[in-house]
Amino acid sequence: MPLIEVRNLVKVFPSGESVFGGGAKREVRAVDDVSLVIESGETLGLVGESGSGKSTLGRLILRLIEPSSGTVLFGGADVLRASSAELRRMRRDMQIIFQDPFGSLDPRMNVEQIIAEPWAIHGMDGEVDSRAARRRRVSELLRAVGLDDSALRRYPHEFSGGQRQRIGIARALALRPKFIVCDEPVSALDVSVGAQIVNLLARLQREFGLTYLFISHSMPVVRYLSTRIAVMYRGKIVEIGTTERITERPQHEYTKKLLAATPEVIV
Repeated sequence: MPLIEVRNLVKVFPSGESVFGGGAKREVRAVDDVSLVIESGETLGLVGESGSGKSTLGRLILRLIEPSSGTVLFGGADVLRASSAELRRMRRDMQIIFQDPFGSLDPRMNVEQIIAEPWAIHGMDGEVDSRAARRRRVSELLRAVGLDDSALRRYPHEFSGGQRQRIGIARALALRPKFIVCDEPVSALDVSVGAQIVNLLARLQREFGLTYLFISHSMPVVRYLSTRIAVMYRGKIVEIGTTERITERPQHEYTKKLLAATPEVIV
């Protein structure tokens, strides 16, 4: 059984009145009948241009936004029909790393509070039932992402973009998830810092047995990290296959253009 199975997923957004007048509403099909599977332990790279529906698809899988129709299964359980209590339990195993490493961190919280917050949200304070235990767990997570205890009492504005993204990754790991949506986690960083984050994600996957949906507009980055690649264009998956097959023997014209338009980058 795949860890994630998506069947015929659709998300339609309203888009104002018709250009012909009369009050008729237009619609945008941001995700248009998408089906895919993600196996446990793999990285599925989801690549496409801005506006193709990549981030919307990632959020639909986690049910951060509600779909118009379709099915999402996590370990065989129906995410879209889960009750609030059931969804809360599922989300311990499903986390997200956001694109903006500053906007996704609460500026009023220090790093210790940010990383520990998921335990309070999910009622897991009993597992870190003392301040010393909580700090010890947070310190372990900071070391896992390449930071140290000097970060504990500091606030997001005191860190660089790459360091803030490491803090966001540590927060995503706090609940020991099985699956993480990496929503363009390096697009806001310069190339060298982004390469460090990509290598960090690869190491954490090995150490923690993680499964990733890695969303990016960069084919070289996706190729480096992914087991398989799905190419998204105008809300549809137009091609999916192993990394080797997609990058060396692309079938769809959009995939060929995407490969031709991206330079070789050594990560």
